[in-house]
Amino acid sequence: MRTPLVLLSGRLLDPVTGEFLPETALSVSAGRISALGDDRRIRALADSSTTVVDLKGAVVTPGLVDGHLHPVSGAELTHGLDLSGCTDLAQVREALAGAVRNLAPGAWLHGWGLDPNVFGGRPVEAAALAPVLDGVPALLQLFDAHSMLASPRALELAGVDGPRTFDQAAEVVCDDKGRPTGLLLEDAACELVERAAPRPTREERRARLAAALRGMAAAGLTGGHAMDANGDSVALYSDLDAAGELPLRLRVAPWCQPGTDADGLRALIEQQGAGGALWRTDGVKLFMDGTVDNGTAWLERPDCHGESAHAFWPDPEAYTAAVGEFHRAGVPTATHAIGDAAVRHALDAVEKARAAGERGPRHRIEHIETVPDDTLSRFAELGVIASMQPTHCCDFTRADHTDNWSRRLGEERASRAWRCRDLRDSGATVVLGSDWPIAPYPPLGVMAGARHRRPSRDLTQPPHRPEQALTALEALQGMTIDAAYAAGEEHEAGRIAVGFRADLTVLADNPLTTAATDLPDLPALLTVLDGRPTHRDASL
Repeated sequence: MRTPLVLLSGRLLDPVTGEFLPETALSVSAGRISALGDDRRIRALADSSTTVVDLKGAVVTPGLVDGHLHPVSGAELTHGLDLSGCTDLAQVREALAGAVRNLAPGAWLHGWGLDPNVFGGRPVEAAALAPVLDGVPALLQLFDAHSMLASPRALELAGVDGPRTFDQAAEVVCDDKGRPTGLLLEDAACELVERAAPRPTREERRARLAAALRGMAAAGLTGGHAMDANGDSVALYSDLDAAGELPLRLRVAPWCQPGTDADGLRALIEQQGAGGALWRTDGVKLFMDGTVDNGTAWLERPDCHGESAHAFWPDPEAYTAAVGEFHRAGVPTATHAIGDAAVRHALDAVEKARAAGERGPRHRIEHIETVPDDTLSRFAELGVIASMQPTHCCDFTRADHTDNWSRRLGEERASRAWRCRDLRDSGATVVLGSDWPIAPYPPLGVMAGARHRRPSRDLTQPPHRPEQALTALEALQGMTIDAAYAAGEEHEAGRIAVGFRADLTVLADNPLTTAATDLPDLPALLTVLDGRPTHRDASL
């Protein structure tokens, strides 16, 4: 069998034990690790067509996998003005003013990453950004991607001049006179205005996606669990895959929205397994609530504004029935559940589905931002994967609870923030991800955040609930063996072993002994997907 790739002089890290394997080299055939051994033995397997890479002592880990990201929508959302670095309204206004000066007449301004904390104690509304946006059609995505601010001109062009009614928990926020404030909550409301804005061409969207995925590969990612298949996402993945331009292995979960009827459920079930060489449809994504920051999470008690009191599904039992239908069909579900009531209901739905038959597929709950003690053990008992994004805690909340998320929840529930340690100690499988574009995708930053729980902009700040931190090995496992287990691929992915996929990440040093605060700066020297280098540093 041909050997297209050989890696020599490496330190091969076992994510199970945290120790280095005795071997220093490996060979690849047909996209799999075909042999492990010393340099001399493995070099002998190469021929004139083999790519031989001397790793010079660099550390090889199984390919790092982001457990929750949105490649297509992220590539589109992050194309506009980046507001994620703005920490107050003055900075936001300055950034917007600069963008407006360079805007063509009549063109729309798109921004993303807007943190509601910049508004301090005042309402999140477009009036706070006047007169910078006067006469300018602008859409500013808030960091959670569940809400946006639309300028008065954008609302005018979209014909949105008052409240609307939706089939899901969405809202055009209006003042006491029924006039829109510019704040749009959840997709159904946001789409009202987005439809009025010019859309990029398919070629532009393909190019943006390809560039974003190349950036992910350069950061050390070999795979991702893509939590949407909206619009032409699947067609774009298929196109890149067929052209040999897909640098990540993607597991795609299309959305099941409230109101999906029996035919819609059957269509989602029939879609399972579709894919190509490096991507496949596997699972379904559902939403049980929105976000704490915009008052659309589902809490057992309302937040300090009397909000976050309702489920995203107007009839939560319809969600339960959908989960049961997917379970019987062997389709794994991934449910967005941030608030305690949402998490509890999602667990109840899985428990009910399992009570009606066999254990079935591995279901997941995404985010899990605040949960009480009595919820923790149920993840392991029901075999539900805990999919968590530690950098959300790092960058959008504060240890002293003066941030918007914590103020809304109050001290008791804010003290239960992102319980990664408690969930893992209770026996749950904890998968780590970025939720890009909500937070940056570099995997070493995600692993670092799980360890230090500090704001990435200022690592001198105190950590948010440091007792919930993971160890260096647990963080690595969250993006290797645990990600493989969540995808039902533990027999062929997540480890460096003969017969396993040749999806590999090569780092300049050991991520387990690198300080958490230094980890994001550790260079990714080589990324290998299916036995093919997708990124190679000039030093190798």
